[in-house]
Amino acid sequence: MTASQHDDPSSAEAEVVQLCSELIRIDTTNTADPETLAGEAEAADYVADKLREVGYEVEVVESGMPKRMNVFARLQGADRSRGALLMHGHLDVVPADPSEWSVHPFSGAVQDGYVWGRGAVDMKDMDAMMLAVARRFKREGVVPPRDIVWAFVADEEAGGKWGAQWLVENRPDLFEGCTEAVGEVGGFSLTLGEDQRAYLIEAAEKGIAWMRLRAKGRPGHGSFLHDDNAVTILAEAVARLGNHTFPLVVTDTVQAFLDRMTELTGVEYPEDDLEGALAKLGPISRIIGATVRDTANPTMLSAGYKANVIPSTAEAVVDCRVLPGREEAFLREVDELLGPDVEREWVTELPPVETPFEGALTEAMQAALRTEDPTAEIVPYMLSGGTDAKSFASLGMRCYGFAPLRLPPELDFASLFHGIDERVPVDALTFGTRVLDRFLRTA
Repeated sequence: MTASQHDDPSSAEAEVVQLCSELIRIDTTNTADPETLAGEAEAADYVADKLREVGYEVEVVESGMPKRMNVFARLQGADRSRGALLMHGHLDVVPADPSEWSVHPFSGAVQDGYVWGRGAVDMKDMDAMMLAVARRFKREGVVPPRDIVWAFVADEEAGGKWGAQWLVENRPDLFEGCTEAVGEVGGFSLTLGEDQRAYLIEAAEKGIAWMRLRAKGRPGHGSFLHDDNAVTILAEAVARLGNHTFPLVVTDTVQAFLDRMTELTGVEYPEDDLEGALAKLGPISRIIGATVRDTANPTMLSAGYKANVIPSTAEAVVDCRVLPGREEAFLREVDELLGPDVEREWVTELPPVETPFEGALTEAMQAALRTEDPTAEIVPYMLSGGTDAKSFASLGMRCYGFAPLRLPPELDFASLFHGIDERVPVDALTFGTRVLDRFLRTA
């Protein structure tokens, strides 16, 4: 981008910081509880207005319940016979307690070289980059190689029931012709050495299985001898599950990550000390290290209503994350650990996703990155969490995470997701906008 384009207040790079800040200032907290969630309606109206302002035909879709709004626009490409590219972002964010933050989480403050607030990295930064590039393309009459579908959706932070899942099931026409999809949690840099950076591209995700456990027992007075206590039965089962270490499994995507990192750094990742070697990656190892095993982390417990009453039931919720190809084996292990006296049911069940890391789209990602960072190397990785890619993959799309950010080496990026003082560097936002612009002109 030339200096004159950077100075143009209507250019993508110039307006992305303001767009990000303004999106953060719109509280779209998703508590998953209809009584307390803020909803995405105001943010959806904001995005729709910004798109209409430059000439897009926009469709705003309410997904089955009030305030759960989604925004769609399509930019026609040069070759309508090619599959369309879905560019998707979610508008909701997880809750934030202002008393824990250095700045108010919905201030969108721009200070100290960062844009601060809930959603700054998950994922109103990407929403802003998409919106900035979409506006620039329409203003300047840019015709991309193929159709681009811009989608800003609801409810990702609660599994997408009222967002991507609902849209896929009820409005598949919105994704007509889409063969590939690009979304969040990829494209960020990992500093390997002096002026050497790898950009991690998400090519796989663990499955999400939020499980409710229930134990039943004989109720009674808390002072009596009692050998059939639902709380005890459940607590023992939860402890067994929470303390269990699932077997180490290296999937195709994780193996590709390890091979590429060895190529770039010379560091070996031996199977007999794989997790020890991964720890040397620094803070990002919290994500990468969670992709070599299934996990089952208890997160909620509920039982009883009075100190001296033994309840008849006790419940727990466990956040399970399952590797591709491990679904059946994982369930067998879980059932053995729980035993016959604990019932289980799925609160949310979303499958793993794995896309081969090859082809023109990934080549376009590397080429676009190298226009801004000549030493950039792309590396596939598996996300330990999940995104809306799970829903879009069910329509046959090849899904990747590519929200490009060149990050300062000292920034603990992984800790910012759902963390306190979430923030994104201003320079990373403008860098990402330039890269995304170049990528979408060639993808």
